[in-house]
Amino acid sequence: MTDAYYELVDAGDPRGDRFAPSDHVISTWGASMQNAAPVSALLVRAIERCAPREDTRISRVVVDLLGPVPMTDQLWVRAHVARPGKQIELLGADMTAPGPDGTPRVVATASTWRFQRAHTETLPDTPVEPMRPVAEGTRRMPDDGADRTYIQSLDWLWLNDILHSVQAECWATPLVDLVVGEQMTPTQRLFAVADIANGMGSRLDPADFTFLNTDLAVHIHRVPDGDWIGVRSESHYGADGVGVSRGTLFDEDGPVAAIQQAQLVRPRR
Repeated sequence: MTDAYYELVDAGDPRGDRFAPSDHVISTWGASMQNAAPVSALLVRAIERCAPREDTRISRVVVDLLGPVPMTDQLWVRAHVARPGKQIELLGADMTAPGPDGTPRVVATASTWRFQRAHTETLPDTPVEPMRPVAEGTRRMPDDGADRTYIQSLDWLWLNDILHSVQAECWATPLVDLVVGEQMTPTQRLFAVADIANGMGSRLDPADFTFLNTDLAVHIHRVPDGDWIGVRSESHYGADGVGVSRGTLFDEDGPVAAIQQAQLVRPRR
């Protein structure tokens, strides 16, 4: 077992960088599929390495999950510049894996706006109710930890009952690296945690309902600093099996990003 979500197997594969996942990426919804958090962080890694420029940074990332991302060492990731520009660039990334018939197909994509930096330190900020500090969190996992999944790859500090509170709050940080031998960038660390917003504040019993998200859209107004990512999230449900999770992501200095996710809600019985 490696202390990372992925191992880089072949950086020269014509399909893109080829990775092998570890058990740390396993989804709580099934042992044969990956959690969206490591998947989205790996797509962000590809984007950050695509035609990098020191004078730019990522502003928004939308990840679309086109189906279950399988547990396989035939996993390719590549990125490209879709719309070049001096001040505004649009980048894309995709993850490819074998489909049910063994033919490689795209299983996840990311679309990213990258903006040129400018000096705006004097602009006023909008007050946001702060998260209680990391020191006030209670170390606890969302399940009993009987099976090794992505859940066990994080250090969780709950600020309230994150499963049943209308507005759930917790701090989390990955206990493993994203890729073997690499240190996560601040944005990769943010995405290694961000997807947990979907399960927080659900107020649904996973034994009775599934609430899978098909995407995550994250707008980053400030690059996070430090190891801990704070998540404040709430869920809203329609009467026809469609829901949405929305929230705010924090570092220990305050809010850094907004997140929203579409949910497919289904009763198990």
